[in-house]
Amino acid sequence: MTIKNAIPWLSVATMIVALAACSEEHQSQPMPVTDNHAHQADAEAPAPHDGGDSIRRSVVVELNEAPGLDEMIPKLLSKQLISVGETHTNYGHHLNQLEIIRRIYAEFPDIAIGMEMFQQPYQSQLDSFIKGDLSERQLLEESGWYKRWGYDYRLYRPVLDFAQKNHIPVVALNISTEMKERVSEVGLDGVDEEERQQLPAEIDRSDQAYEQRLREIFEQHPQMKKEDFDRFVDVQLLWDESMAAQAAAWLQAHPGKKMILLAGSGHLIYGSGIPNRVTRRIPVEGAIVLPADGLEITREIADFVIYPPKAALPEAGLMGLFLEDADNGVKISGLGGNSSAAKAGVKQDDVIQMLNGKKVTTLSDIKIELLDKPPGEEVSLGVSRKGLVWGEEMKEFMFELGR
Repeated sequence: MTIKNAIPWLSVATMIVALAACSEEHQSQPMPVTDNHAHQADAEAPAPHDGGDSIRRSVVVELNEAPGLDEMIPKLLSKQLISVGETHTNYGHHLNQLEIIRRIYAEFPDIAIGMEMFQQPYQSQLDSFIKGDLSERQLLEESGWYKRWGYDYRLYRPVLDFAQKNHIPVVALNISTEMKERVSEVGLDGVDEEERQQLPAEIDRSDQAYEQRLREIFEQHPQMKKEDFDRFVDVQLLWDESMAAQAAAWLQAHPGKKMILLAGSGHLIYGSGIPNRVTRRIPVEGAIVLPADGLEITREIADFVIYPPKAALPEAGLMGLFLEDADNGVKISGLGGNSSAAKAGVKQDDVIQMLNGKKVTTLSDIKIELLDKPPGEEVSLGVSRKGLVWGEEMKEFMFELGR
């Protein structure tokens, strides 16, 4: 079996399947708004007389004729909004996103990259990073990456490095954590006038299939109450409408340019999360590209699905400690069973003050410092410990990071 247009630098072939999806179909379909909740097809096929229209709409892919990126990119070049999905922890998905960005940029450099991963109040930090005025470490610190997004930055580094190298604008799409938490607490109708200024001007509740899909997800948690569902929907609407409004605003301000929008597949599938909410605001042509693994493949989910390469980040070095933010540093709340830090003398309830000579005030400081440290690398840890007689004592330990 031959799959055309393997991407040589990925070492694993990538296959694209074009789906005959149209905007009307997108609008009529449900969507799991929480990230990446597309469900696998049932393992047991229905009896022939039970299949009905769903069987007639089955998608068949002839693998030895399946197109690759060379066939997909020219079709994407005719679009102004190209939405590319991901499972956040899947490195292969991010490599595919990068390759799509690279190929479109090579043909049409006037692009921006819209990212769910950054929140709107930190746009200036992103701009400074792209200009080269802010280091990677400063970007992570000042944008609150590990507090507000939390996923391993190395998954996204190739995209951001490419954007910085080529001076491609990156647009922070997401609403702030504080605003999401506030709406989760009081609902969209409960925010005050000042808070309302931070919300998108228009929030559309008309997509009943969207809400039904959310209900199916919500009902997997039977302990939740009806009012909890209402708040759940409000937060999802806020999330999607805010990202759509930000993308639409950029496209409107930059006519003739394109945006490649990166978000969890759940915000894109069927179009009813972000894409249709962009086109409701501004008449742009768009296309949706989703990673195929984990999806039930039907014609309505996207314009293209892409089978990603198998790829993994280098193994990260671990201290083997359970940590939590404290008022005066980062508290060690527990020790791993085979922790080299514990073997070196670190104890539960110690409070980390320094790591490799750098001051530690939050858990994010530790994650940033350990970002590229492999197993086996030696680190120094400075902690404060309550003494039995003399109050707090400062202690320093050297140990190798584990797996």
